[in-house]
Amino acid sequence: MFDHLFTTDRMRAILSDSARIQGMLDFEAALARAEARAGMMSEEIAETIAAHCHADRFAVAPLAEATVTAGNPAIPLIAALTERVAADDAEAARYVHWGATSQDAMDTGLVLQLRDALDALEADLTRLADACARLAERTANLTMAGRTWLQQALPITFGVKAAGWLSAVNRHRERLRQMRPRVLTVQLGGAVGTLAAFGSNGLVVAEALADDLGLALPDVPWHAHRDRLVEVATTLGALVGTLGKMARDISLLAQTEVGEAFEPAEPGKGASSTMPQKRNPVGAAVALAAAVRVPGLVATMLAAMPQEHERGLGGWQAEWETLPEIVRLAAGALWQMAEVAEGLELDAARMRANLDITKGVICAEAVAMALVPMLGKTTAHQVVEDACRQALARDVTLRAALVDIPQVTEILSADTLDRLCDPRNATGLADQLIQRALARRVE
Repeated sequence: MFDHLFTTDRMRAILSDSARIQGMLDFEAALARAEARAGMMSEEIAETIAAHCHADRFAVAPLAEATVTAGNPAIPLIAALTERVAADDAEAARYVHWGATSQDAMDTGLVLQLRDALDALEADLTRLADACARLAERTANLTMAGRTWLQQALPITFGVKAAGWLSAVNRHRERLRQMRPRVLTVQLGGAVGTLAAFGSNGLVVAEALADDLGLALPDVPWHAHRDRLVEVATTLGALVGTLGKMARDISLLAQTEVGEAFEPAEPGKGASSTMPQKRNPVGAAVALAAAVRVPGLVATMLAAMPQEHERGLGGWQAEWETLPEIVRLAAGALWQMAEVAEGLELDAARMRANLDITKGVICAEAVAMALVPMLGKTTAHQVVEDACRQALARDVTLRAALVDIPQVTEILSADTLDRLCDPRNATGLADQLIQRALARRVE
């Protein structure tokens, strides 16, 4: 019931039981072809084996039931594949899974799934990056309150907020690309990772297998060294954290009392079962839910790393559902935030009204910095702090309070005070920062 909300249809297909079975079968077919290239079997036998390596010919339920006894799904799958091949060619059946171990099939099959998953994630990361870039450009001059500790602090532009999102998303795009050569690596080691069953042909078969599947060949098999898969988990954990940060920003701006930004509207989206007026931030909720769930799953992957000797007991098994769940949640959160960013609605008038709530006090830093050359930092800060206190106590603007302070009017002219007390003039280098983020786009 919840898969449609928390992940995408594409990722559900990539990480489905059928796709997991197909990944293992792709390994078995490629292994047979690789062994044929090494002269360990005829090409006809390899093609006979490969011809039966189609997931739609294997029912999931019996394999799942047999996994309870076997301990992993590769064992009953290989048995079923061998039986099918034997019905076609008894001689070919002798060569099914020759020299490999069940973990070789499972790990390589998972890597094939991860390759498709990374392609899907990169596509949606590009969507999100493009949407953030458009937001940054479109709202470069849209002044709003910058907030620290949930309180108004100094003026910023929405453009620089979007540029911050863009910069983070670009870093995640770089991380995903940088880890691909390390992660997309074939697994073939045999029982204890020495390729012993292949005799002198071990590396020849491994190279041919990697070439057939379009994967990298590792220095040594990695059965008990799980850093590759943990890198996927931690990288996606960081991505989900960034998506959660974006979702937190947008949901806080969408609060009724703030009302500055809203998720795109569509019929029925974010509706309440009882309150007709509600417009709940559904996309943000999905991303924040993922940001709550994924860290614990990443911790499980990290905890599973110290695996025993040449093949692990328990740690490897702990990965089987954990890593796909991380990928599914990351995909769902990413898709939701791309949708939100592409259609984000902004209320410029409300942003300006909220800036005026503090009657100009939000510009206090700019005034203080202008006084520093004549009064020194400590005195300037104290003078402006007193003016802010008076403005709030008297319910007047900061500018009105400042003109009653001789230390200020002796240094700053009326025109200067007007300029310093206009939030639009207090956004610092926002424009330059936006341009820097846009210039560093990952293509």
